[in-house]
Amino acid sequence: MELTVLERLVLLNILPAEGNFATLKLVRQLREELSFDEEEHKLLSFVQDGEQVHWNLEAEVVKSCVIGEKMTDLIVEKLKELDKKDKLKNDHFSLYEKFVEN
Repeated sequence: MELTVLERLVLLNILPAEGNFATLKLVRQLREELSFDEEEHKLLSFVQDGEQVHWNLEAEVVKSCVIGEKMTDLIVEKLKELDKKDKLKNDHFSLYEKFVEN
């Protein structure tokens, strides 16, 4: 699945920090898949400003990420939960379309 920088960052933030061993192992693998390598860090010039992250938008990077069925189900469940609680943000919009509305 093709994911933008923002989508990757948002996904990293909605993945669970707790769960059973098998799920946490899959979450760890997905976090590694979504993370940024050294070349991307150089291109994007990330800057942390409190809780916000800024990057060079002119160097927008799209990465093809492999997301398995279990993690896809987990992401769909989390996005639907946010929607049900009226907690979706504009940053979630494209992910909701890709994972829930596909």
